[in-house]
Amino acid sequence: MVPFSFGGHSLLALPQGAVFWPARRAMLVADLHFEKASWFARGGQMLPPYDSIATLADLTALVAASGAEEVWCLGDSFHDVDGCARLPARARDMLLALTGGMRWTWITGNHDPHMVDRCGGGVVDEAVLHGLMLRHEARPGEPRCELSGHYHPKLRVRVRGKQVARRCFVATDTKLILPAFGALTGGLDAHDPEIVRAVGQRAEALIPVADRMLRFPIAA
Repeated sequence: MVPFSFGGHSLLALPQGAVFWPARRAMLVADLHFEKASWFARGGQMLPPYDSIATLADLTALVAASGAEEVWCLGDSFHDVDGCARLPARARDMLLALTGGMRWTWITGNHDPHMVDRCGGGVVDEAVLHGLMLRHEARPGEPRCELSGHYHPKLRVRVRGKQVARRCFVATDTKLILPAFGALTGGLDAHDPEIVRAVGQRAEALIPVADRMLRFPIAA
């Protein structure tokens, strides 16, 4: 976990793409996209059906290691509105163990806009915690400091002649976009105009590594 400050709060960035808020003992994650593989399977594109279990295993481990007492999911937690109903029994048990053991809040996203409480936890469209706005998609012009997801940012750099892509956070003084936490998610280049439009000028791509934060300016 790498400490950083945002909106006057001390937070910790995790290499897995989550944010831990020590003062609240809260874990924040974005874009879990549970049951994405089964959604594609319904259309005839067969993918290994283990994405939800893999994502839940990673999240369970982070919660246990951090001692988190609440979890906030910043939208697109399920790949579609029926994703919860398609969870295999093992994944459902893993999820219910989490949602039943702490304060758990789902923020709706564009993939799950009409989500209802069928897997435990509460459902909201957005939330404000101690002055920080939590929502799925960054809103240009939002005056409050804002944490969001949606874009699945990745930084692509060339190292020793090879292109390497790493999930990253995108940050300005008032915007923080989390990378996708889900095991089966793609990524949008952090320099993409859509991300720049969402966060504005003077943005950086942040990659937590061991005990330090790597910072890369994003060209407007």
